[in-house]
Amino acid sequence: MPLRPLLFRIYWALERMIAPGLRYSHELYEHVLESQVGRDTEWLDLGCGHQILPEWRAEQEKHLVARCRSIAGIDADVPSLTKHRTIKVRVAGNIGRLPWRDASFNLVTANMVVEHLDAPGMQFAEIARVLKPGGVFIMHTPNRRSYTVIAARLIPERLKRALVYLLEQREAEDVFRTFYRANTKEEIEKLAGGAGFGVQRIRLIVSSAELVVVPPLVVFELLWIRLLMTKLLKPFRTTIIAVLQKTT
Repeated sequence: MPLRPLLFRIYWALERMIAPGLRYSHELYEHVLESQVGRDTEWLDLGCGHQILPEWRAEQEKHLVARCRSIAGIDADVPSLTKHRTIKVRVAGNIGRLPWRDASFNLVTANMVVEHLDAPGMQFAEIARVLKPGGVFIMHTPNRRSYTVIAARLIPERLKRALVYLLEQREAEDVFRTFYRANTKEEIEKLAGGAGFGVQRIRLIVSSAELVVVPPLVVFELLWIRLLMTKLLKPFRTTIIAVLQKTT
């Protein structure tokens, strides 16, 4: 068996033993999307890159996209747009100046995108502009107080890119600058209110470990994740899934 699949099998066994019930945050995000996407959904995916869901969820992504009335994507990275596997209407552009009319969509999503926003107040307002009254904005983003973000901000950029490839098999051209200016529960609530959103739900969750391919170290990471699953350490969990609704 190739090394990487073997390391993942070892990790899954360790996860079941040390942190039972732990779920990958992308899986939880997918469930939220499924609850919101229907035949009347006019959907805009921000920072759409070359996929909506992780690589191994390609079939599920096709089914999800097929359920909605229409879908468009926007991203500043043109090479990523050219490789997108499901969205046909793709635009190269800036989230701060969305090239759509007011009230064009009833669903806007951002999967691991909000951490890249440099002016989230303005950008949240722009998202609200293109949403219809009662429309929903769903975001899936890292928690700035998490150990993963703290470590990422301390690691030099060149080393970070090498680590991202080792841990996630993600190429350097798919690693983009982060700001983390809308990445705590309190910041999201404040930005939501300023942009005309009501907060439906903000969940702080823990996700699967990062050091999957380093078994000796992943044991310690899983032990920390197990602590994060307690109520006491909830503010330091790794990931945020927020559902905001434009006020009518």
